[in-house]
Amino acid sequence: MRIEILGTGCAKCKLLAERAEEAARGIGADYTLVKVTEYPDIVARGVMTTPGLVVDGVVKSQGHVPTVAAIQELLR
Repeated sequence: MRIEILGTGCAKCKLLAERAEEAARGIGADYTLVKVTEYPDIVARGVMTTPGLVVDGVVKSQGHVPTVAAIQELLR
């Protein structure tokens, strides 16, 4: 599974990355975490409000930081 965190490196972006890793480990997922920080690359994925969470090319959330449990549901 490819998990992308879209954002320029703000506190919420870092928190989302931490929670996404915790969620993926919690469900035993085999994953790769990638941080996308360049604005044109973020917009190209259809995300207008950061942070964004993309799983295997599908935008799962944007503009907020879901809980670990909510991210686990998005990853399943």
